[in-house]
Amino acid sequence: MKRKHFKSKESGSVLIEALVSVLIFSMGILALVGLQGAMVKNSSDAKYRSDASFIAQERLGLMWTDPTNVANYVEDETPVALLPNGKRTVTVGPRRFATVTVTWQAPGMDPHQYVTSAYISAAN
Repeated sequence: MKRKHFKSKESGSVLIEALVSVLIFSMGILALVGLQGAMVKNSSDAKYRSDASFIAQERLGLMWTDPTNVANYVEDETPVALLPNGKRTVTVGPRRFATVTVTWQAPGMDPHQYVTSAYISAAN
């Protein structure tokens, strides 16, 4: 008894289904890697903003504790170690209106700036 082998019209469909599933899985993995990269970038941006706020508030705090010498705290682009390419500028205007500006630029990113101001009251 001889058997005849007939080729089915569906031969190879399992291989195509497997390749399509590998393609879909690969796209999902690439999407997750891209999402992780975006999360790392946003996390570092948030840390830099937090550090800039700390640096500026620290300078204002020192000025509030020594209001008679407010003019001694004026700075022009003093380097800041906590931030990449970080610089701090302090100006004191009329009526002891102090403005602290912190700038930084992470590699490959746009420059950022944090500005805060306060009136420094005179000592009693």
